[in-house]
Amino acid sequence: MRAAPPPPLAARPTSLSRLLGIALDALRTGAEERGGPLPAGGPRAVTARVRDTLGAVLPETGTGQDEALRTLVHLLAAGAADPAHPLCAAHLHTPPLAVAAAADLAAAALNPSMDSWDQAPAASALEAEVTAVLAAEVFPAAARPDALVTTGGTESNQLALLLARERLGPGTTVVTGAHTHHSVRRAAWLLGLPAPLVLPAPRGVLDPGELDRALAAADGPVLAAATAGTTDEGLIDPLPELAEVCERHGTDLHVDAAYGGPLLFSRAHRPLLDGLDRARTVTLDLHKLGWQPVAAGLLAVRDPGDLAALAHTADYLNADDDTEAGLPDLLGRSLRTTRRPDVLKAAVTLRALGRSGLGALVDLCLERARDLADLVEKAPGLDLRDRPVLTTVLFRPAGAADEEVARIRRTLLADGRAVLGRATADGRLWLKATLLNPHTTPDDLAQLVTLVEGSTHR
Repeated sequence: MRAAPPPPLAARPTSLSRLLGIALDALRTGAEERGGPLPAGGPRAVTARVRDTLGAVLPETGTGQDEALRTLVHLLAAGAADPAHPLCAAHLHTPPLAVAAAADLAAAALNPSMDSWDQAPAASALEAEVTAVLAAEVFPAAARPDALVTTGGTESNQLALLLARERLGPGTTVVTGAHTHHSVRRAAWLLGLPAPLVLPAPRGVLDPGELDRALAAADGPVLAAATAGTTDEGLIDPLPELAEVCERHGTDLHVDAAYGGPLLFSRAHRPLLDGLDRARTVTLDLHKLGWQPVAAGLLAVRDPGDLAALAHTADYLNADDDTEAGLPDLLGRSLRTTRRPDVLKAAVTLRALGRSGLGALVDLCLERARDLADLVEKAPGLDLRDRPVLTTVLFRPAGAADEEVARIRRTLLADGRAVLGRATADGRLWLKATLLNPHTTPDDLAQLVTLVEGSTHR
């Protein structure tokens, strides 16, 4: 009996085009079935729906490409928390630009692997060009800054601590604030560094005086870690003053700007990042305020010599004689071996929108955050934590207990009507809106406020 022919390959455009049509149709019908920012019913209902639709995960005889693609893409879309919906505003999770998603599809179809030049000739050259330009955005006065492509802020922070360990020694202590992203503390644990010295941040930012005292008392090598865009409140540490303290003590500074870094594209808001270029390493995420499909992270380094610590040789990928003959060595560009050409979608976006286009999107999202803060201030039954710095707004029903605030959030989730986050500040629990959708309108924000008000004391 003759075996059935193998399925078509993604790199064949005719086959991919027909299947793409099926997937796009399933995305549409799934979103229509969902009808809101996320599916109603909570985890049990969603899990039951997945199990009922999925049936056998690995059937003896397959259902065919068309059915499998249509059924499971529809299932995923119907059960998605859709960041493109204006009432899905909980996390640093952006709706990706259509042009970036299309570029990501092309990358998936071609499937280059960024671990040797002979697997990714053009992609490796493109990555080198794009990372150099983005590194220069962070460090405009540096001679030859560089940047590595990562999966996001967690990997970037881990790499920054790894480079500091190799530069300063295994006893390096990270000094940071209580508001710092958890990945910094986790990276120290993973790398075998001493437990970080965590300074209090009662106002949500790292205090230069506290850092000065901690560095003065430090015994051994230290890396200071600051934040430009905190996860809970969207605040930016006083970077110029912190850099001044670090320089006075001869201490290297790392800045996690995963959230706030894309303000570099905005002429109006770039000054909020003054002092960023005085860091030694900087974390950026273009899948936050850059509207890229996950993943699109970067670690920018002021001194490219720091990256020598990542040098690694595997004879089948970067043999010495191949490198000497001019084949680019890619293994020192990541701790990962196989990795996607995530730079393509970023390159397409930069070319399509330019600095002004990206800056306009940043400005619009910051404006929407101010609009929401205005609405909350005018609502007699709501309290506003503070005016937003970036795109994060914390608010809560006036006089409500923390248990009530948590219940309101879960009620909106279970009903599928809105996705809000939660954050603790000033010893209280707050609802958190993170506004990263440039298509959100003031009317959408008014609806969000109405939903919260209507869920109070239900």
